[in-house]
Amino acid sequence: MSGADGRQESTRALERRAYELGFHAFGVADARPPIDPEGRLQAWLEEGMHGGMEWMADSASRRIDVQESLPGARSVIAVAVSYYRPEPPETPEPELRTARYAQGLDYHRWVRRRLRKLRLTLLELFPGAKVYPTVDTSPVLERAWAERAGVAWIGKSTMAIHPRLGTYTFLGTLITDAVLQTSTPLPDRCGSCTACLDACPTDAFPEPGVLDARKCISYWTLETRDQPLPDEAELHGWVAGCDVCQEVCPWNKFALPSTEPRTEPRAGLRHPDVEVFSQPSAHEALTELIAGTALQRTGAEALRRNATRARARPRRDSASFEGLDGEDGGSSSQT
Repeated sequence: MSGADGRQESTRALERRAYELGFHAFGVADARPPIDPEGRLQAWLEEGMHGGMEWMADSASRRIDVQESLPGARSVIAVAVSYYRPEPPETPEPELRTARYAQGLDYHRWVRRRLRKLRLTLLELFPGAKVYPTVDTSPVLERAWAERAGVAWIGKSTMAIHPRLGTYTFLGTLITDAVLQTSTPLPDRCGSCTACLDACPTDAFPEPGVLDARKCISYWTLETRDQPLPDEAELHGWVAGCDVCQEVCPWNKFALPSTEPRTEPRAGLRHPDVEVFSQPSAHEALTELIAGTALQRTGAEALRRNATRARARPRRDSASFEGLDGEDGGSSSQT
């Protein structure tokens, strides 16, 4: 089988395999047009909104054009997997908090392994094809590719949103020179909702769809680990990442709870012990707690620095998203 019918059948086979591997969303985009024709990434960099993440600027051209990573690329497969684990009912608010993505095993490892298995299926269908698997440590704008491939749309908070998965997803891509059937992008279904922008405790969004990392709690707690926190850094109880813009997103009312064992939160990360995170004498216990998670990269010393700042300054609670149902921002009729 060749031509359009062959592309369609091969794409369907890859989609079936992706779901068998545990991915929850799958789509394909044409790899040939650069992903950022409006030049938004370059404008963001020129404004200095990347803060100290110089690697973003150093790899900007590769992020915009996947041809630099895989010459001759024709298709980008985008996949998503949910890591959402709802809190048990009536759980008291802890003094310190960590972002949900970091509470289980390091997703880079197991998502990459699944991508490699999907790559093997692609090579069975297209012997000799070139395939480049990526997760978010690679110089690829995976959210933008997820948007082009119909896996998500990009919300005002810059998060990828899927109507059945919400925002709590890990993304990956396979860049390949194989020609596949492309998917239809999803419409932007945020409507007039601005819950994510309004709830940000540090006003890190100068406009919808633009995040100023220099004001972002996630940036402060995770990307400045080798230096003192800036004086203006107000962490509002967060010691690793921040989920506020996700917690208030109405689409997360429909988020698919993860059944992946590797996303099971460690109790000491879902509900951090103040002494473990704050006291130098607990360094070994904290190091053991984060071993094998994405926070191992951040390190115990930076987490203790964050906990000290978080406890020293008052916090602002995130707004509830109760009452945000409606035509804009994710009513049940839209799913």
